[in-house]
Amino acid sequence: MLGRKMPKTKGHDAAQTAPIKAASEIAAFRLTVIFMLTVILAFLGVEGWRTWRDYHAAFSSARDSVTNLARATAQHAEDAIRQVDVLTAALGERVEGDGLQNIDVPRIHNLLVQQAKLMPQLHGLFIYGPDGKWIVTDKEMIPDPANNADRDYFQYHRANTDRNVRIGDVVKSKSTDDLIIPISRRLNNPDGSFAGVLLGTIKVSYFVDYYGDFKIDDKGALVLALRNGTILVRRPFIASVIGQSLADSEVFKNYLPFSSQGIAEVRAVVDGTQRLYGYRALSTYPLVVETGLSRESIIAPWRWDLIKTGFVLMSVITAFTIFGLIVLRQLRQRMVMEKDLRRAHQAMKDMALTDSLTGLANRRRLDTALIDEIRLARRQGSSISLIMIDVDHFKLYNDSYGHAAGDDCLSAVGQAIAQAVKRPGDLAVRYGGEEFSVLLPNTDIRGAALVAQEILEAIRSLRMEHKAHPLGHVTASAGIAVGKPAEQEVSPATLIESADKLLYAAKQKGRDRYCIGEEVLGA
Repeated sequence: MLGRKMPKTKGHDAAQTAPIKAASEIAAFRLTVIFMLTVILAFLGVEGWRTWRDYHAAFSSARDSVTNLARATAQHAEDAIRQVDVLTAALGERVEGDGLQNIDVPRIHNLLVQQAKLMPQLHGLFIYGPDGKWIVTDKEMIPDPANNADRDYFQYHRANTDRNVRIGDVVKSKSTDDLIIPISRRLNNPDGSFAGVLLGTIKVSYFVDYYGDFKIDDKGALVLALRNGTILVRRPFIASVIGQSLADSEVFKNYLPFSSQGIAEVRAVVDGTQRLYGYRALSTYPLVVETGLSRESIIAPWRWDLIKTGFVLMSVITAFTIFGLIVLRQLRQRMVMEKDLRRAHQAMKDMALTDSLTGLANRRRLDTALIDEIRLARRQGSSISLIMIDVDHFKLYNDSYGHAAGDDCLSAVGQAIAQAVKRPGDLAVRYGGEEFSVLLPNTDIRGAALVAQEILEAIRSLRMEHKAHPLGHVTASAGIAVGKPAEQEVSPATLIESADKLLYAAKQKGRDRYCIGEEVLGA
């Protein structure tokens, strides 16, 4: 509109009114753009709020679902195991009272058969002697040879006097080849010695069938695991997954140690699917249940609604988009210009705070950093250290090799110092002339001494010839000042002055060393 020619009016009036009309058109254009942007933002704002609300509503509903699923599966597992626990406790007391050597096998067999029929989760009931041989079971036949001394639960009870029920890893039944969860307890002789093991086994298929009744998405998962992370049951059921460990999963590492129940959105270690999990550790037994809905199933309906809404919205605001792009292009150009200006300003600022010869920070930057780091150390109650470093016999070096070689020497020393200072928060500085400094925040006297030793060793390793030096090569001396601003008065001036005095103390005591207080180290 700025370049549009206005209709001519007669004589001088037309010439006077043209600029006014041009200004009016500019104002109208701006108002039009503002109005269009306002309309677009209003549409986007309303739809954005609705989309945000629906998104959170979807996850809120999913959180309720996984929480309820976790509660239901945990209660189911606890009830199933408690029944076996109570049964084996009663049977164990009876068997121990009679004595395994006096056990009436037919009578106990009939009792076990009756109890097994009452509990749909039971795969079987077994009593083993101290050598692992089968004494009695609810099964009609005992396999030959029948010995369970090799089972993990048997070895555990034989080695431990713990009388509590123990839940073991999933194993394959020797009598039926079914996958089972062993629920075992130790049997004792009257003198407390090991008499055998009483075992109740729960069918893995019992939990698989129960979990199969829940309506979850195709990528959802239900897991029953031991507290150490070993998987006992999982839906979808994959035999090879049973026995795998979840100990390194996010839930077991970062959530269960701090809360016995909760919700976590993590990636599964078994199949890599991102899910929203409800987890719950059983209060009575060392078991954990996880119920997960895949993130995809949660957001899929929301995403489809978003696509439909977006299509309609984009159809409505298409006419406004052209004008919006014009404005955005102008803003983008302005942002690029401002970014270039900031970059140039930062470059100039860096140049002002950097020593051109060595590439290290200069004294001005040290002065600023000292104030900030002392304030931070005072607030945190930490120590702050400053190392002052001076190249030994540098004037003689200049006299012997010339100022150009002296500059090369200082540049090499600066690089050696920079390489020895490894932490990002540490600051290596060319203080002036042949003098350097290193600021070490949050560093005590021991740490500062180690850094100083590394710096001096790095300078020695340059092996730069120095004919006027007693050692024949370039070395440096250092003084280390350490302060704790929270406990004593520390200022930039006192810290620099203290380090400088210790530097000259190191010089007086032979050079090529560092000095802390009255003690000279690193000689």
